[in-house]
Amino acid sequence: MAFDIEMIQKVYANMASRVDAARKIVGRPLTLTEKILYSHLWDGIAKQAYGRGVDYVDFAPDRVACQDATAQMALLQFMHAGKKTVAVPTTVHCDHLIQAKVGASTDLAVANTQSKEVFDFLSSVSNKYGIGFWKPGSGIIHQIVLENYAFPGGMMIGTDSHTVNAGGLGMLAIGVGGADAVDVMSGMSWELKFPKLIGVKLTGKLSGWTAPKDVILKVADILTVKGGTGAVVEYFGEGATNMSCTGKGTICNMGAEIGATTSTFGYDDSMRRYLAATGRQDVVDTADKVASYLTADAEVYANPEQYFDQLIEINLSELEPHINGPFTPDRGTPVSKMKAEAEANGWPLKVEWGLIGSCTNSSYEDMARAASIVNQAVELGITPKAEFGINPGSEQIRYTIERDGIIATFEKMGTKVFTNACGPCIGQWDRAGADKGEKNTIVHSFNRNFSKRADGNPNTHAFVTSPEMVAALAISGRLDFNPLTDTLINDKGEEVRLSTPYGDELPSRGFDVEDAGFQPPAEDGTGVEVVVSPTSDRLQLLAPFEAWDGKNIVDAKLLIKAYGKCTTDHISMAGPWLRYRGHLDNISNNMLIGAVNAYNQNTNSVKNQLTGVYDAVPAVARAYKAAGIPSIVVGDHNYGEGSSREHAAMEPRFLGVKAVLVKSFARIHETNLKKQGMLALTFANETDYDKIQEDDTINFVDLVDFAPGKPLTLEFVHADGSKDKVVANHTYNESQIAWFVAGSALNLIAAQV
Repeated sequence: MAFDIEMIQKVYANMASRVDAARKIVGRPLTLTEKILYSHLWDGIAKQAYGRGVDYVDFAPDRVACQDATAQMALLQFMHAGKKTVAVPTTVHCDHLIQAKVGASTDLAVANTQSKEVFDFLSSVSNKYGIGFWKPGSGIIHQIVLENYAFPGGMMIGTDSHTVNAGGLGMLAIGVGGADAVDVMSGMSWELKFPKLIGVKLTGKLSGWTAPKDVILKVADILTVKGGTGAVVEYFGEGATNMSCTGKGTICNMGAEIGATTSTFGYDDSMRRYLAATGRQDVVDTADKVASYLTADAEVYANPEQYFDQLIEINLSELEPHINGPFTPDRGTPVSKMKAEAEANGWPLKVEWGLIGSCTNSSYEDMARAASIVNQAVELGITPKAEFGINPGSEQIRYTIERDGIIATFEKMGTKVFTNACGPCIGQWDRAGADKGEKNTIVHSFNRNFSKRADGNPNTHAFVTSPEMVAALAISGRLDFNPLTDTLINDKGEEVRLSTPYGDELPSRGFDVEDAGFQPPAEDGTGVEVVVSPTSDRLQLLAPFEAWDGKNIVDAKLLIKAYGKCTTDHISMAGPWLRYRGHLDNISNNMLIGAVNAYNQNTNSVKNQLTGVYDAVPAVARAYKAAGIPSIVVGDHNYGEGSSREHAAMEPRFLGVKAVLVKSFARIHETNLKKQGMLALTFANETDYDKIQEDDTINFVDLVDFAPGKPLTLEFVHADGSKDKVVANHTYNESQIAWFVAGSALNLIAAQV
């Protein structure tokens, strides 16, 4: 299941030689991020790699990880690429297609029945192409990667935005779309704009109720959901080395919520302890020989302002527990200020549910610290006021915490133990009563809390906090409860106070598991048959997108002008739509149904210019496509924020959208659009967004001269015959323009084969 140690030795040997060479070329000390990036350049040490945030650079990642929802489309594309086996170690993890409702055993059995066709497909494709397969119930992709595959100094990509979790073990782990993963699985380079660097210096030490989660909640409050765009966040300082490895993973995991390319920590004793505890002492022995290469040069951390593009300093000894939300993960509120903040904003104070788990906080330490609060409540005679649910991060975690009595502690309070899977974090939660749309509050230890994400109810106010704070707030039933100062009334009418949480960083008796849920691939997969039924509503073989005809796009219609926040959840919802992630035609029926139309402030209601009637966005797009009319989408800032799901790019492409013109893009979504052969454009003048009218017809003036660094001009023809010319910038280089010309990046790969 784990990496071949010989491969890691090769990575480290390559790192040592390349870092030494890079240091000479640059003529200065190097950050950890630079060391990993330079050691993974596709073509050796190249001077163009040193222009931070400027140049696109080709890299050679060490491995790929895919979760089941995104793996379907990624592997369908890989099959189309014509390769016999993957070129780098790759795994598929079944964690998204399991709905939380009753409890682990029942929910898993339902998922294995409802999604059998998909799981069988993923299993057979993995078996055929040399891919490791983690069965349903084995755990959440990022926890399994941390337990089995992550290693200091490595580089990996994954088809999930929270791939960045592996930064807790000193990797550069980056979320990408499926087409990017296909490139690497096919033996090609992976392209990334060389990132800027944000340094976060952590001083002091965590104590009391403050947890690693509070570090990233504070950073998100500082940087906002787009403050890390185009950058890697590197954490360092005594506060970093004093923290557990899984705590570091939590911080890196939520780096996706600030738009960061990824986040990482330098190699230290906490990583040594974790690697040893998870059966990888050989990795420790190997890493120790090159330890100086697995962290920044000493001069960097001594004078960080000289080496980072931005520097943030946080004193952990003074950091207060935070509760972020609602509706966005970057609205931070210290627990001591929540009462006033909630009252001022009219947030419901009654907490209905407390949820612990997800890829962000499902480690042994997380579960142990939360259970310590539950145990106190039981002993003090406190009756919990809210419902409670947990998702263990992996079968290894679940088995170990059951052995150690932690699950039994949770169950004393009626806690629902859901499957080792994503569950409510990604909207896979059949919450009773959610369809009523009532205004309510839930608290969870997840990473995202966008409107409707957890339970589909737009009036659910979801707040993000640490597992121990989730436990305290759920037990109290109050959003404004401060466990540092407030008391609770027990079953004897006495005022009692919860003590500070406690829990072992790692299990004192070691980890244990009977069946981790791993299926190794066949040594020779040539005889393995992958069957996709032509009548399936879950899976659909892909047909190549059409190549560009070399002409200007003319007479295009405006499909929608999206107003305000438009995340990948708005563009391609999760929840019940996850079942169609392998069927492009069916899932395209959710395209942009969550986006707000700027002209009527409604969702899923846009004007069909052919009929003058308002209809669902996918229906209007299909009408234009059937009539042979191209369309474009206009959007606001940070368009495509959130998940790495490439369906948010493939669906518009499939339904005839030729271009997306916005004020700014989230990184992964911009790349996904490019990979699918679309035009990802930004307003040269953001105020031009206001000039776009509902009945506009759009003509590209100079697309025939499409070239790197050259803006494009679009002509918007209004209903009254007047026109506005809009200049649009882009970040395409020659290779990316070739994707557009070919119709998609995948078309190029297939042509080369």
